[in-house]
Amino acid sequence: MLGRHKSWVNRRLALIERLCEEAREALRLGLLTPTQARHLTRLPRGNHAQKILTLLNIYPKSDVLAAMQRAVTYRAFGYSFLERILAHQSIEKGMSPWELLDRFLSIPANQSTARAIERRIKNAGFPTSATLESFDWEFNAQTINKSSMMELAGGEFIKRRDNLAWAGQSGLGKSHLIQGIGRACCALGYRVRYETSATLLEELTRAAGAKTLPSALRYYRSFDLLIIDEFGFDKIERREYPESPSMLYKVVDSRSGRGSTAFLTNVDLGDWTEYMGDPALVMALLDRVSDNAIAFRFEGKSYRKHRTKHQ
Repeated sequence: MLGRHKSWVNRRLALIERLCEEAREALRLGLLTPTQARHLTRLPRGNHAQKILTLLNIYPKSDVLAAMQRAVTYRAFGYSFLERILAHQSIEKGMSPWELLDRFLSIPANQSTARAIERRIKNAGFPTSATLESFDWEFNAQTINKSSMMELAGGEFIKRRDNLAWAGQSGLGKSHLIQGIGRACCALGYRVRYETSATLLEELTRAAGAKTLPSALRYYRSFDLLIIDEFGFDKIERREYPESPSMLYKVVDSRSGRGSTAFLTNVDLGDWTEYMGDPALVMALLDRVSDNAIAFRFEGKSYRKHRTKHQ
């Protein structure tokens, strides 16, 4: 009896070795019987996949579903996948068995994609849950163009390595919009990092004191999109970080040609020299920021003041 069992195992192993990868998977899932698999071994390997497709298309759909049920029941896929497959079958009456199998196998892939998007959004460090959908497009509709912002959310500017330079008074929604665009770009697979100018300079100053500035610059250089928000807010850069022009220049210069940098500021670009001092460094910084930059000046009513007034 043991000898017969050993002989069966050897025959099955020999059969598996002669099958292409697609045929092995179909056999493992129970979509092909051993007899049908042996028929495949008589064909050149290049013809296996086409033959499998032919076999699946001539089988009754109920047989394919039964095979999937065996695969799900006796393997570690879980019953929820089976329930979704059956739901697809009841809704998509015209679906072929091969299309049904594709739906079945795509479920874990979609879940993996969703987890990756969540991870990128978490790592981006957005301070709020702001999205483009939650932005009030009507409040400053004449000065803030929705279609332009939605185009940025498509991420093409990152692919081109263009920078963003947004200037304008507080309360117009610059931070809300850039976070919404950043979230959309995370969903497209881009690595995004959000920092305020104050937190960025604090981290760079700490790194410089610990002799780890090169490592910090490599970290900020690694993102597809680096957002530097609130530049010029309460003049914190000039008051608390005397080396801020040099620090910001190092970050932006290290990213030049490698990724996109978004600068959001309350200070007009022409006033940066007066604001920060050190004309030579400021001019070099402005040159890097404005290189291939999509510039936009925000104007209109302050939504923050409007909301405070009506609370």
